[in-house]
Amino acid sequence: MARLRIGSRGSQLALWQANYISALLREYGHQVELEVIKTTGDKITDVALAKVGTKGMFTKEIEEALAVGRVDLAVHSLKDLPTELSPAFEIAAITERENPRDVFCARKYSSIDELPQGARVGTSSLRRQAQLKALRPDLDIHPLRGNVDTRLRKLEAGEYDAVILAAAGLNRLGKTELIRQVIPAELMCPAAGQGSLAIEIRAGDTVTRDCLEFLDDAAARATTTCERALLNKLGGGCQVPIGALAEMRDGTLRLYAIVAPPDGSKILRESKEGKDPVKLGNEVGEALLRRGGDAILEEVYGRGVAVPQQP
Repeated sequence: MARLRIGSRGSQLALWQANYISALLREYGHQVELEVIKTTGDKITDVALAKVGTKGMFTKEIEEALAVGRVDLAVHSLKDLPTELSPAFEIAAITERENPRDVFCARKYSSIDELPQGARVGTSSLRRQAQLKALRPDLDIHPLRGNVDTRLRKLEAGEYDAVILAAAGLNRLGKTELIRQVIPAELMCPAAGQGSLAIEIRAGDTVTRDCLEFLDDAAARATTTCERALLNKLGGGCQVPIGALAEMRDGTLRLYAIVAPPDGSKILRESKEGKDPVKLGNEVGEALLRRGGDAILEEVYGRGVAVPQQP
């Protein structure tokens, strides 16, 4: 059995994810060590993520440790991984997916509809902001950074009337008491890859790949590959107002996706079914670009609201 060293960010959720994978590997008889690595995204905590624009801001330093052999594998939230990996790396496994949807968290209100006029809502995601604005133009949306505990603490302290978070992180940490609404994808389309864990290794490391093969979930691999193909087609990182959710039904993929300006004034929606994940993602991406998605994305980047992925 192998001795495997895992690289991970040090946030509470990242450590939960790394320890979850560690436990599964140990069940298979592998020896596992964990190395915590601080990333650029962990160091920049006072700027909205969309303004930073560093490609791989939550993964770069971990990949550097992987490249030099300090660690053998890295556990990431898939939505943090750039859609185009360096040829030096590969995704060895995508684990069974948690609920990919966003959730509405509040102390006093049971849904987005119930919020009073001008209520203060926290999110640092342009994608969430755009869709919230489309639903409720009156809401006062403010940036919200920090780990899950920090965000929930700010909500509890009354700094926000509500916050929008990913269901997956709250479910994994067992912090579901303030969830009031699981938001349907038709109202708030999730980020590509949300709810999935990706295990990254050095390209061609067959020994480690073989150790991780049992963790790869076929449905999660297909749906997230489809979503990431769409994101790649649109040229967007995880901080631009693009949403994508693919689901597998009876062997057929259905992809639903949106592109929107941050003010939510116009949301382009597209959905389609298909068998080939990459082909379906590309087709839906092309349809959105044809219908005006290219102009929306150019405007977002041109105004400096978000910074495009760096080469």
